[in-house]
Amino acid sequence: MIKGILSVALTILLAGAHGQVTSPKDITGKISGKLVDSATNFPLQSATVTLYISGTISPVDQATSDTSGNFKFLKVSFGNYTAVIDLVGYRTANIKNIIVDYKKQVVDLKLVYLSRQATTLQSVTVNAQEKLIENKIDKLVFNAEKDITSQTGVATDILKKIPQISVDVDGNVELAGSTNIRFLINGKPSTIFGSNIVDVLQSIPANQVKSIEVITNPGAKYDAQGTGGVINIILKHNTIQGVNGNVSLTTGTIVQNGSVNLNARKGKFGLNAFMNGNARLSTTTPTSFQRLSTDTVAKTYVKLNQDGSSDFTRYGFQTGIAFDWTITEKSGISAGLNYSRFGNHAKGSINQSEEEHKTDGSIFSKINSINNTGNAFTQYSFDPSLNYKHSFKNKEQKLEIGMDGSFAHNLKTADNDQYLQPQDSLIYGTRNNNPAKENEYELMVDYIQPLHKDVNLGIGGKFSGYDISSTANALVWNNYVADYLYDAALSNNLNYHQKVYAAYAELSFPIGKLTDAKIGGRYERTQVNSFYANAQQTIDKGYNTLIPSIFLMRKIGERQAIKLNYTIRINRPGYADLNPFINTSDPKNVTTGNPDLKPEVWDRYEASYTNDFVKNGSFMISLFYRQSNGDIQPFIVYYPTIQVGDTVYTNVAVTTRKNIGIEKNMGTSLYLDLHINEKLNLRSNITYFYRYTINQVDPGYNSTGNIYRFNVNASYQITSNFATEIFGSYNSRHHEAQGNFPSFTSYSLAVRKLFWNKKGSVALTANNIFSKYVDQRTDLYGPNFLSVSLRRIPYQSIGINFTWKFGKLNIKNERPEDNNPDPNAY
Repeated sequence: MIKGILSVALTILLAGAHGQVTSPKDITGKISGKLVDSATNFPLQSATVTLYISGTISPVDQATSDTSGNFKFLKVSFGNYTAVIDLVGYRTANIKNIIVDYKKQVVDLKLVYLSRQATTLQSVTVNAQEKLIENKIDKLVFNAEKDITSQTGVATDILKKIPQISVDVDGNVELAGSTNIRFLINGKPSTIFGSNIVDVLQSIPANQVKSIEVITNPGAKYDAQGTGGVINIILKHNTIQGVNGNVSLTTGTIVQNGSVNLNARKGKFGLNAFMNGNARLSTTTPTSFQRLSTDTVAKTYVKLNQDGSSDFTRYGFQTGIAFDWTITEKSGISAGLNYSRFGNHAKGSINQSEEEHKTDGSIFSKINSINNTGNAFTQYSFDPSLNYKHSFKNKEQKLEIGMDGSFAHNLKTADNDQYLQPQDSLIYGTRNNNPAKENEYELMVDYIQPLHKDVNLGIGGKFSGYDISSTANALVWNNYVADYLYDAALSNNLNYHQKVYAAYAELSFPIGKLTDAKIGGRYERTQVNSFYANAQQTIDKGYNTLIPSIFLMRKIGERQAIKLNYTIRINRPGYADLNPFINTSDPKNVTTGNPDLKPEVWDRYEASYTNDFVKNGSFMISLFYRQSNGDIQPFIVYYPTIQVGDTVYTNVAVTTRKNIGIEKNMGTSLYLDLHINEKLNLRSNITYFYRYTINQVDPGYNSTGNIYRFNVNASYQITSNFATEIFGSYNSRHHEAQGNFPSFTSYSLAVRKLFWNKKGSVALTANNIFSKYVDQRTDLYGPNFLSVSLRRIPYQSIGINFTWKFGKLNIKNERPEDNNPDPNAY
């Protein structure tokens, strides 16, 4: 590296001493042209023109056409180039064999004609590319790097702004009314999402997210897993020649993070490396809990009161390296290896009062105690991937082969010490330790075969495996020996192996001039083998799932579209649901997993209408109906007394996950984007749905409820380098099988200043600045119990972010396609 720096310095000195001598390498050329509509001859503004060295897939420069349709490239090295021209609503044009040399240093392409895009199912974009949200035929894309208020936060701060997504105060994500979501990073799965989604999303800095793709009704090509749909988080990655990247640092009163992203590309080979870290500083959450429970046998009732607080911290770290290599003009490979580590820790104290009353109201007994609790979770994961792509002479014909893996180790601990008052003597205590291994791996093949003009057949297959090895060891305080002894009843082992064999076929075709269609089917064979030590039982079973998918789309003119689709989604329980680890850190409120959970299946219908107002914004409305069988929900069972091994627990509620029954959701979602003028933009999303749950576990405890959510975002571009934004959201109180869960309101203010020719920026963000806490009240009930809990969660925060981008940036096209532009384009 030192030799390289000395060489550059020597070159500069020699150039200064001999300024009259020009090296052949210093001679460059110029390419220019003008874009016009092939039908009207009107100039075309804001088209993206990307320049490639012929035979490569890596861009070397990019330009945008001005109000007169003109574009130009300055200082172009001698060589043979291909220019790819993209504009929403027009067919992509390729101009090949653009030669810049000594004889022709200035190349004028003159008039380049673009023809309007014919309607195709796979490439309809309602919103213009420069907009924050793009609504495509089968997914919605949120361009996160254009957002202001998210820059100092984490991935969940971006998600809460996207239509049909809601995020609660704890960071739990819900899509289209379901928390069961298939999360991907750069299109690939990871075990880290299965263990603790909240921690993972909180560990990804928002400024490292390029865009987020939301697919509420995935087609046959996608895995059926994820009843809410698919959320694909795409991290920033630049494909331009040379070295580029960014550095970002955020400090705040609650969240702090930092990240480095580096891209290097020369010719047909590219390399990317990244590193980011995130920490949530320690915050104190006051809590209170009251439960009234009835013992019908003893004819008594118990009042349980708990008041306390808990200190909570979280951290995350991720790093990775990836490369891509263009073997030939039609084929290339890419590979990567990521490492992730994250965790959280909570420590608290609870003042507890337990009063047992007779039926006449008199107090039978009263016990006061103090509980000191602690919980922690850590995980690290290695995620390798390898991918091969090959395209053919026909641009629609493609082959892709991929292998992905994710191999994780995690550790969960939970401690509790209960002291009787006023003697302050230890009467109960536990030490729980739960290490586990979690592995996920898959091999997939996808192939697209054109059958006719605008008729394509996609076929493919996938094998995926999911393995869990979990050991839970529990120690319980023994008063006789004054020590913690191993408890075999609370300790257990779980070995779980799941294999899924899948194949799909998907046909895209027009139905005359009426509509475009994409119809497919996916077959999945799931084989499960599990062993639960405490039950001393091996479960070996398999089941078949056939998933149809239908997508219909009709364009009305160039700006409006109507879409209809139907598919089936499935939720296979993951490690967090199945883990039989019994958490007795609060012996009055015990939690555990359920190894006997069965998959839930959802039928999903959706219809939508979109209208693009061009410069004035856009509008989208969706109607949906979704029904599940074997719906999985958290479920509480109250026990006056329950014995686990040698330990007898009294007045305890056990929370686990169960297949509740049938759930039906019907509702609508509206999205509005208004460009009031060149500086002021307004966006809003409103979602409403009616939920009906048929409780088949506790017959007679069916539930209904109206759920609504909305957010509004206003951004104002004060100058070209200075902008401000306000965002607010509200999630209503909602009803589930066993009670009411709290509403949530949040708001944020942000300003961002660009400098250093827009390569540097400073952003200041404030969240919920007028209130330190967000109060969360939950009311739950079931046979023989009624409870009310209140958490006061610290949410008020201020953060400041600094970001520096270096090198050439913002190249969007990853490779030229062999499209057939208008013949007059040359």
